[in-house]
Amino acid sequence: MNRRLHPVTLQQAAEDSPTLASLMARARDASERLQAIQELIPPEMRAAVQAGPVEGDSWCLLVRGSAAAAKLRQLVPALQARLKSRGWADVTLRLKVHTRH
Repeated sequence: MNRRLHPVTLQQAAEDSPTLASLMARARDASERLQAIQELIPPEMRAAVQAGPVEGDSWCLLVRGSAAAAKLRQLVPALQARLKSRGWADVTLRLKVHTRH
């Protein structure tokens, strides 16, 4: 059988795969959470913070450098309050520090 392979968009692939669709939804959720708290993070630190995985009521923020993580730890109550006000109920925030190699 001579089948041609046709490229598909990520959207098309997600529609054909429940697993991929779920993964994309989780990534979108994490991104929306980061957007909701972005303005509470000092501008000079924003580039050091990335949205990590959401697992149930727990959300992980990936932070470059221990100094940025220390400052972010001080902001956790405000970040959680913002998330709650935007519809994410009682989120536990975890910080994972990435150091440069």
